[in-house]
Amino acid sequence: MLEKKEKVLLKKAGAEVEKAKEYSRAKNKRAAIQCLKRKRLYEGQVEQLGNFQLRIHDQMIMLEGAKATTETVDALRSGASAMKAMQKATNIDDVDKTMDEINEQTENMKQIQEALATPMGAAADFDEDELAAELDELESEELESQLLQPATTAPPLPSVPVPAGRQPARPVPQKRTAEEEELAALQAEMAL
Repeated sequence: MLEKKEKVLLKKAGAEVEKAKEYSRAKNKRAAIQCLKRKRLYEGQVEQLGNFQLRIHDQMIMLEGAKATTETVDALRSGASAMKAMQKATNIDDVDKTMDEINEQTENMKQIQEALATPMGAAADFDEDELAAELDELESEELESQLLQPATTAPPLPSVPVPAGRQPARPVPQKRTAEEEELAALQAEMAL
């Protein structure tokens, strides 16, 4: 309603300006001034309507904020009530009793697993110390055999001097080990 009234007042102010122009052309200065005074009155009313609209918008924003606050408080109240109901349903003695039962069942399961893991029959007769000594003996034999084997790598080839200004036709390809290939691939990735 305020917006419609504002449009009407703006039209009236525009009409007063047109009348003032007509009176000015007709050399009726007094009538032209009266038209401009009415135009200013209309503009004052338009400004007042703008202030009313601003107050209404301000009030709407405050109401929306109050509604959001009320909804938030209601949600918090509901949450507190639900938590209180859950706490009434759960007793600390019940929780302790349940935890004791879980610990007891866990201990029983450990005992069962230990019983199942215990060697029986021929496997129970093995002496762990004898087996450890036998393993040490195998490891020392393996180490001796590795030390006694001749080196499998060939000695480096003697370099052939190349006369100045001449390059060999083709470089001699060298075999790369898997480790060298992995290193080259890693270097290529890092260069990217």
